[in-house]
Amino acid sequence: MALGPTEQKFVLHWGEMGTRWGVNRTVAQIHALLFLANRPLAAEDIADALSVARSNVSNSLKELQSWNLIRVTHLMGDRRDHFVALQDVWEIFRVIVEERKRREIDPTLTVLRECAIEGDTDSALEPASLARMNEVLSFLDMLGTTYDDYKHLPPATLQRFLKMGGKVARFLGPDDKDAS
Repeated sequence: MALGPTEQKFVLHWGEMGTRWGVNRTVAQIHALLFLANRPLAAEDIADALSVARSNVSNSLKELQSWNLIRVTHLMGDRRDHFVALQDVWEIFRVIVEERKRREIDPTLTVLRECAIEGDTDSALEPASLARMNEVLSFLDMLGTTYDDYKHLPPATLQRFLKMGGKVARFLGPDDKDAS
């Protein structure tokens, strides 16, 4: 399977962005390839298209499956597994945010809550340090609550919300810290 120049550019850039987001380059490139594909692809087709080792493709596909970004499908007359990616951009965004929250934010909140409890009785911890830890806890709690409030909204509602942009900020007025 040969990629055209525009597809190559997209896949290569998606791989570069993936590395900036903490995702393995090949994982991101495979995701981009499957996102663009108009048919399910077998691992061999993916390896050929991206010129990467079959073992790397296999590991990358497992990673993408663990993120719920791709799924296995089968084609009549072909015993191999084929792979398809989520095609809805809003659903991809929702899945990635949900997984990042589950893998990164939730465990951090658990530790921060433990630190808040333990910090109250830790005589070696300076009050200013405990205050900063609690500030991070409050911030991440607020983000998590906000995410939970918005995650079930339909994409059309989220789009309208995002398009409102700075209008809401202007309506609410300046923050007290910014006003002085």
